[in-house]
This record gives sequence, structure tokens and C-alpha cells, in this order.
Amino acid sequence: MELFTQTDIGLVRSSNQDAVYGDLIHDGNALWVVLCDGMGGANGGNVASSMTVDVAKENIGFFDFNGGEYQSESFLKEIVYRANSTVYHRQLKNPELSGMGTTMELVLIHNNKAMITHIGDSRVYLVRNNEITQITVDHSVVQEMVNRGELTPEQARVHPNKNYITRAVGVEPYIEVDYTEVPFDNDDIIVMCSDGLSNYISDEGILEFVRQYKANDLTNALIEEAKQQGGRDNITVAVIYANNIGE
Repeated sequence: MELFTQTDIGLVRSSNQDAVYGDLIHDGNALWVVLCDGMGGANGGNVASSMTVDVAKENIGFFDFNGGEYQSESFLKEIVYRANSTVYHRQLKNPELSGMGTTMELVLIHNNKAMITHIGDSRVYLVRNNEITQITVDHSVVQEMVNRGELTPEQARVHPNKNYITRAVGVEPYIEVDYTEVPFDNDDIIVMCSDGLSNYISDEGILEFVRQYKANDLTNALIEEAKQQGGRDNITVAVIYANNIGE
């Protein structure tokens, strides 16, 4: 497996509130990534996303690779709960950080399986057999409108309320976390991103870049395209290859 990540402030924001980190663990037999998009003002967003990444770093190494499927889900959700509690109590103690929060995509890959926890409107995509599938479902106002048939996905991407999310780490004392597992092997590719990318490039557009570029060239190309299309938000991308691509 190979991982490539990149984050960019974009063209408008004064600070980068996104955060991303990943690494190989378990003697190189497993790989994990966390990607966050902070909110709540420049200071609050930065604090929320960086704290959440730190919680993931501190806890992922305790994963029991001999545990069962239920253990996998409960363990990864517990990391999100811990991040939520950490961020929530930090803002209670610091009024200047009131309202801060962050999205959180946490992916752990082992034994040809990707285990994914998700909260917010950052996304995880799977590219397989030259097709792209969005694995996560946005926790957002416009996604709820899409679910009710009031908007098409294309309309949702340009809707004025597209940035209103319905779930985030650190905003409430208790949260609901999505969890899913997908096979991940052969030539599979996972693309994780903040909405600074997905708001400016369609799913098919992302797939076209995956076809044309690899590794760091891919993350660079995606970010540059998001900038070309407006770049009004921070932009963060993580790309995971099931097989080493030799770059």
C-alpha cells in the first residue's frame, strides 16, 4: 500500500483549517489516514482539526489486529468519540473557541479491507475497475434535500447552503458516527478529500484525474484544478493505492 497526501490553503482563506495525517503501522501491513476540515473561525477551526488528528495519532496504535469485526467498528468509533469529547470540552473551557468543530474521516486498511468512520461532509471515494463510488454520505443540509428529492447532486454542489453540515466532531457532547467496510485490494484506489475539493470537482472529474495522474502528481493536479475552479476553501486530498505504484 502507498499513501500520498496534500493540503492547500486555497485562494481566499487566510488560514488552512484542514488537517491530514497517515502512516503505515503493524510492521507495514496496515495503513491508516485521518482527514479533517475544521470550522469555527480561523483559530477554532485550526484547533479542532489539529486536536482531532492528534487524538487519532495517540490511539490508532492500540488497535487489536487479531480482533473481530465488531471490535474494529467499536474501536474506530471510540477514537471519534474521544476526539469529540476532547474538542467539545476544550471549547467549554475556552470561550474564544466556542462553536468550533471539524469533520473527520478515519480510514484503517488491513487484510485487503478498508474500515471507514465518517462524520461531516468530507468524503471517501473508492476507485475500482475504472469507476468511482462515493463510500461516505455527506452529513449536510443539502444532502438531506437530495435524499428528499428536492435537489439533484449537481444542484447540491452549487447550492448556497452547501457548507451547512449536520454533524461534526466537537460541537455536541454526543455524536453519531457512520461506519462502513469495503474490500480494498488489487488495483483499488481510495481518494479522501475535504469539501474544498468535492465542491469544485465532480465525481467523474475526480475519476478523470485518477486516470491521468498518479501519486503526488495526482494530489497536485486535483488541488490545482480546485483552485482553477474557484479555490474559495482549503483543499485537502489523500490518495491510497492498494498496490505500490513504484513512485
